[in-house]
Amino acid sequence: MVETALIILPMFAIFFAIIDFSLAIFVKSSLQHAVREGVRFAVTYQVEPGLCQDDSIKNVVVQQSMGFLSTPEGREKIHIRYYLPDTLSPTAENMPGNIVEVSVEDFTWGWVAPIWRNNSPLGMLVRSSDRMEGLPGGASPPCRTP
Repeated sequence: MVETALIILPMFAIFFAIIDFSLAIFVKSSLQHAVREGVRFAVTYQVEPGLCQDDSIKNVVVQQSMGFLSTPEGREKIHIRYYLPDTLSPTAENMPGNIVEVSVEDFTWGWVAPIWRNNSPLGMLVRSSDRMEGLPGGASPPCRTP
Protein backbone atom coordinates (compact mmCIF):
# COMPACT_ATOMS: atom_id res chain seq x y z
CA MET A 1 0.00 0.00 0.00
CA VAL A 2 2.88 2.38 0.71
CA GLU A 3 4.38 1.73 -2.71
CA THR A 4 1.01 2.34 -4.36
CA ALA A 5 0.60 5.63 -2.51
CA LEU A 6 4.07 6.74 -3.57
CA ILE A 7 3.33 5.97 -7.23
CA ILE A 8 -0.24 7.24 -7.56
CA LEU A 9 0.41 10.90 -6.64
CA PRO A 10 3.17 11.51 -9.23
CA MET A 11 1.25 9.46 -11.80
CA PHE A 12 -1.87 11.60 -11.40
CA ALA A 13 0.21 14.79 -11.44
CA ILE A 14 1.77 13.77 -14.75
CA PHE A 15 -1.60 12.64 -16.11
CA PHE A 16 -3.31 15.96 -15.25
CA ALA A 17 -0.34 17.96 -16.56
CA ILE A 18 -0.59 16.19 -19.92
CA ILE A 19 -4.32 16.89 -20.09
CA ASP A 20 -3.85 20.51 -19.01
CA PHE A 21 -1.15 21.32 -21.56
CA SER A 22 -3.02 19.44 -24.29
CA LEU A 23 -6.17 21.49 -23.67
CA ALA A 24 -4.20 24.74 -23.74
CA ILE A 25 -2.61 23.78 -27.08
CA PHE A 26 -6.03 22.77 -28.42
CA VAL A 27 -7.59 26.12 -27.41
CA LYS A 28 -4.77 28.12 -29.01
CA SER A 29 -4.85 26.13 -32.25
CA SER A 30 -8.66 26.47 -32.39
CA LEU A 31 -8.40 30.24 -32.00
CA GLN A 32 -5.64 30.39 -34.63
CA HIS A 33 -7.86 28.46 -37.05
CA ALA A 34 -10.75 30.85 -36.32
CA VAL A 35 -8.75 34.00 -37.12
CA ARG A 36 -7.37 32.41 -40.30
CA GLU A 37 -10.92 31.70 -41.44
CA GLY A 38 -11.87 35.28 -40.55
CA VAL A 39 -9.06 36.62 -42.75
CA ARG A 40 -10.04 34.30 -45.61
CA PHE A 41 -13.57 35.66 -45.34
CA ALA A 42 -12.35 39.27 -45.12
CA VAL A 43 -10.08 39.34 -48.17
CA THR A 44 -12.96 38.49 -50.49
CA TYR A 45 -15.21 41.33 -49.16
CA GLN A 46 -18.02 38.94 -48.28
CA VAL A 47 -20.72 40.12 -45.91
CA GLU A 48 -23.55 38.34 -44.17
CA PRO A 49 -27.06 39.62 -44.92
CA GLY A 50 -27.85 42.80 -43.00
CA LEU A 51 -24.34 43.19 -41.56
CA CYS A 52 -21.29 45.24 -42.46
CA GLN A 53 -17.90 43.67 -43.14
CA ASP A 54 -16.36 43.86 -39.65
CA ASP A 55 -19.43 42.34 -37.98
CA SER A 56 -19.53 39.61 -40.63
CA ILE A 57 -15.85 38.81 -40.01
CA LYS A 58 -16.44 38.63 -36.27
CA ASN A 59 -19.35 36.23 -36.83
CA VAL A 60 -17.13 33.95 -38.91
CA VAL A 61 -14.44 33.97 -36.21
CA VAL A 62 -17.01 33.17 -33.51
CA GLN A 63 -18.50 30.34 -35.61
CA GLN A 64 -15.05 28.82 -36.20
CA SER A 65 -13.80 29.15 -32.60
CA MET A 66 -15.33 25.92 -31.24
CA GLY A 67 -17.46 27.95 -28.80
CA PHE A 68 -14.52 29.59 -27.00
CA LEU A 69 -15.60 33.07 -28.19
CA SER A 70 -19.38 32.58 -28.17
CA THR A 71 -20.03 34.90 -25.22
CA PRO A 72 -20.31 38.69 -25.62
CA GLU A 73 -17.02 39.03 -23.67
CA GLY A 74 -15.36 36.62 -26.10
CA ARG A 75 -16.64 38.58 -29.09
CA GLU A 76 -15.07 41.77 -27.69
CA LYS A 77 -11.65 40.07 -27.80
CA ILE A 78 -11.81 39.88 -31.63
CA HIS A 79 -10.03 42.81 -33.30
CA ILE A 80 -9.97 43.72 -36.99
CA ARG A 81 -7.36 46.18 -38.26
CA TYR A 82 -6.42 47.46 -41.70
CA TYR A 83 -2.96 48.63 -42.77
CA LEU A 84 -1.57 50.41 -45.82
CA PRO A 85 0.58 47.96 -47.82
CA ASP A 86 3.55 50.26 -48.49
CA THR A 87 4.10 51.73 -45.02
CA LEU A 88 2.15 49.27 -42.83
CA SER A 89 0.62 52.24 -41.05
CA PRO A 90 -2.91 51.71 -39.68
CA THR A 91 -5.83 52.93 -41.76
CA ALA A 92 -9.58 52.95 -41.27
CA GLU A 93 -10.31 51.85 -44.85
CA ASN A 94 -10.87 48.35 -46.17
CA MET A 95 -9.70 49.25 -49.69
CA PRO A 96 -8.31 46.72 -52.19
CA GLY A 97 -4.61 46.08 -51.64
CA ASN A 98 -4.67 46.99 -47.94
CA ILE A 99 -3.58 44.45 -45.34
CA VAL A 100 -6.29 43.08 -43.06
CA GLU A 101 -5.36 41.65 -39.66
CA VAL A 102 -7.79 39.64 -37.57
CA SER A 103 -6.72 38.87 -34.02
CA VAL A 104 -7.99 37.50 -30.74
CA GLU A 105 -6.30 39.40 -27.93
CA ASP A 106 -6.31 39.00 -24.14
CA PHE A 107 -8.01 35.59 -24.21
CA THR A 108 -7.35 33.76 -20.96
CA TRP A 109 -7.49 30.03 -20.33
CA GLY A 110 -7.74 28.77 -16.77
CA TRP A 111 -5.76 25.70 -15.89
CA VAL A 112 -7.83 22.61 -15.10
CA ALA A 113 -5.53 21.33 -12.36
CA PRO A 114 -3.20 24.01 -10.97
CA ILE A 115 -0.83 21.59 -9.29
CA TRP A 116 2.57 22.98 -8.24
CA ARG A 117 1.93 26.35 -9.83
CA ASN A 118 -0.08 29.43 -9.10
CA ASN A 119 -3.66 29.70 -10.25
CA SER A 120 -3.05 32.51 -12.75
CA PRO A 121 -4.66 31.91 -16.16
CA LEU A 122 -2.72 31.45 -19.36
CA GLY A 123 -3.00 34.49 -21.67
CA MET A 124 -3.30 33.89 -25.42
CA LEU A 125 -2.85 36.09 -28.47
CA VAL A 126 -3.43 34.86 -32.02
CA ARG A 127 -3.21 36.85 -35.24
CA SER A 128 -3.56 36.31 -38.95
CA SER A 129 -3.26 38.76 -41.84
CA ASP A 130 -3.49 38.88 -45.61
CA ARG A 131 -3.82 41.36 -48.46
CA MET A 132 -7.31 42.44 -49.52
CA GLU A 133 -8.27 41.35 -53.03
CA GLY A 134 -9.29 43.75 -55.76
CA LEU A 135 -12.93 44.46 -56.46
CA PRO A 136 -14.30 43.79 -59.96
CA GLY A 137 -15.23 46.79 -62.06
CA GLY A 138 -14.05 49.35 -59.50
CA ALA A 139 -16.87 48.56 -57.09
CA SER A 140 -16.81 50.12 -53.64
CA PRO A 141 -15.95 47.96 -50.63
CA PRO A 142 -18.82 47.15 -48.26
CA CYS A 143 -19.36 49.18 -45.11
CA ARG A 144 -17.00 48.38 -42.23
CA THR A 145 -19.27 48.99 -39.26
CA PRO A 146 -22.95 49.97 -39.00
